[in-house]
Amino acid sequence: MIRARTSTLEKIEKEIEKLSPEDQLKLVEKLVHKLRKTGFAVKKEIDWNDLYGLGKGFWKGEDAQEYVNRLREDRLWRFQKSLSE
Repeated sequence: MIRARTSTLEKIEKEIEKLSPEDQLKLVEKLVHKLRKTGFAVKKEIDWNDLYGLGKGFWKGEDAQEYVNRLREDRLWRFQKSLSE
């Protein structure tokens, strides 16, 4: 069953490649509209509380100010490098 579905998708993709970019965009818009009507592609709100504590091991032993200073130095270095290229 999975192989048949894959084969069908491959056939559809090959047909889509024959369309102009404008028609491909129209097709995408129609598919998105259809999926939104079903509720499948509805944008889900992020519950920030679910993220609480996820990075605690990452920050262990790290001084916040030193970390910020390193980020700033790195950003400045990258910016100066981009100017010299």
